[in-house]
Amino acid sequence: MARKLEGKTAVITGGTSGIGEASAKLFAEEGAQVFIIGRSEQKGSRVQEEIRASGGLTTYIQCDVSDNDRVVEASGQIIDSAGSVDILFNNAGGGERVNFPNETVEGWNRVVGINLNGTFFMTNALWSNMVDSGGGSIVNMSSVAAQMGFSANLYDLSNLQPSASYYASKAGIEAFTRFTAGVGGRHNIRVNGIRPGQIITPLTDTGGGHHVFEPFFDMTQILEGSGSPKDVANLALFLASEDSKFITGEIINVDGGVAAKL
Repeated sequence: MARKLEGKTAVITGGTSGIGEASAKLFAEEGAQVFIIGRSEQKGSRVQEEIRASGGLTTYIQCDVSDNDRVVEASGQIIDSAGSVDILFNNAGGGERVNFPNETVEGWNRVVGINLNGTFFMTNALWSNMVDSGGGSIVNMSSVAAQMGFSANLYDLSNLQPSASYYASKAGIEAFTRFTAGVGGRHNIRVNGIRPGQIITPLTDTGGGHHVFEPFFDMTQILEGSGSPKDVANLALFLASEDSKFITGEIINVDGGVAAKL
């Protein structure tokens, strides 16, 4: 049975843990040469060796996606090595554990820098290569926060929500996704996004498989329980592959059916 990404080259940011790690391993299993982008050399080297031990083809490159100069340098390394890039998964992201009006300017800039600027920097750095190569697929990581509001009672369930900088940066990613889908169509570049909800990752797990915002999600989800990084990776694979060849400009939820959407 043919593998879905045989002969393709994929770049995954934030690929050293959680959703990015699961996606890197899945893409490699499906035949892609995977370049893992992340800040932690220790984590990146571990994921690289685990993929190689399973017979996959991968390279870890240390890079902070909020640093445009480093992104340009890392992208050049990838192009020099692989020749062309077929898939970009802009997965790197983060938030603050403090909320408006107590967020600092430094915190706001850090979150927007990783989430929104990082998505722009990586896409911008690899765009010309995709155009010259005849097309590709870009998948951007959003969040249910990009389209969701909350009442005072819902806020109090967790005594916190993702930071305002997180909400704003993820909404910006969705707008950027639609924009680049529009300009990418003539170049055979498809651009789509993913909105995860209650997914248990090292960044969201409070211990024992409980999500930091579990009370909120348990009140608003249709399905019970939480999702795993593999649930999101499976959708990323679909959007990266030819299975979704007639889909672009879409943002798809993986959230257990969160009903509190505005």
